Amino acid sequence: MTAADAQNSEVSSERFLHETGLAAEFAHIAEPVLEGLGFRLVRVNVSGATERIVQIMAERPDGSMTVDDCEMISKGLSPVIDVADPLSGKYRLEISSPGIDRPLVRPSDFEDWAGHEAKIELKEPVDGRKRFKGVLEGFEDGEVRMAAEAGSLGVQNLGFPIALVAEARLVLTDDLIRDALTRAKQRHAAGVLNPGDGAELDEDDLDTNDTPQTKDSED
Repeated sequence: MTAADAQNSEVSSERFLHETGLAAEFAHIAEPVLEGLGFRLVRVNVSGATERIVQIMAERPDGSMTVDDCEMISKGLSPVIDVADPLSGKYRLEISSPGIDRPLVRPSDFEDWAGHEAKIELKEPVDGRKRFKGVLEGFEDGEVRMAAEAGSLGVQNLGFPIALVAEARLVLTDDLIRDALTRAKQRHAAGVLNPGDGAELDEDDLDTNDTPQTKDSED
């Protein structure tokens, strides 16, 4: 193991992003079910007024997610949610992959996608700013590292404590698309995605708005 590998292995893969309100209730229900199926939760979002939409974003530990995976999660999770009944009335459950311009919800995500552009929003302003955009430089000593514009100082190497990060997301670029495609092909070549499982490298792995499985639920 190299020094870099040793450092990466010490970076937490626990989510620092935690939902609130109704989304938190769904996350509490979904997370153990996902783990039991071999997946991990990325994010839960509840939207809509007259028609409520519950989006549960998930992935395998290696970052992969196929249409068949979404179907498996939907079948496993739907009856558990029905029993827990966190939301009265009719709603639509959507199971999706993170997409290419994915949210970054674990300290390890910043290591995994170092070298790519990201947007970060902080809970409190730093030097009068809450939003930053720049190139990720990984995660070290409890901080997200980023090279970003700092006004008259030009590009600076910045560090943000993970507890201060409210939201982070990759920026869709040509380099990111190429990297995502390369990673998908590597997983496929390694046998992670089995032939015939419904995974299409140029569609499912690269879809930035992938919500293939939906389920309507009503009391």
